Amino acid sequence: MSFRLIAVIAILSSACASSPRPNPAQSAGVNATGALTPRLAVDQFLRAVKAQDLQAMSVIFGTKNGAARDVMDRVELEKREIILACYFMHDKYRILSEQSWEGGHRAVRVELTKGQLTRQPTFYVIQGPGQRWYVDNMEIAAVKDFCGRSGN
Repeated sequence: MSFRLIAVIAILSSACASSPRPNPAQSAGVNATGALTPRLAVDQFLRAVKAQDLQAMSVIFGTKNGAARDVMDRVELEKREIILACYFMHDKYRILSEQSWEGGHRAVRVELTKGQLTRQPTFYVIQGPGQRWYVDNMEIAAVKDFCGRSGN
């Protein structure tokens, strides 16, 4: 094989290997908001909190009308997300249960651990446009002692 052919193959191989892979949770397209299931909505919300990613939080936090980023004032939304990120910051979590709730909501109970503290808040998830699920509300009182506390 010629040096040129080897170089072309190497370039093509590296381009294919580094191409972004589609996220199966986003089957409705790259601009999809919400999640396919209530549990996945809570999972994505908590991963966004842990990453301190307000943008990711804004596509999963919402109401039956859709993502909060599409229906709320940006400044107000960011203030809320910063507060939520403070209270729901965690070292680890696990989803405990899911059940039907009032007004079409699903109640997803989660165990959050931060340092030596473990709490079990409930997240309320609602279906919005395109049959996508959004974290609508959560029990902030259950994690009131998480905010401002380091992980140790």
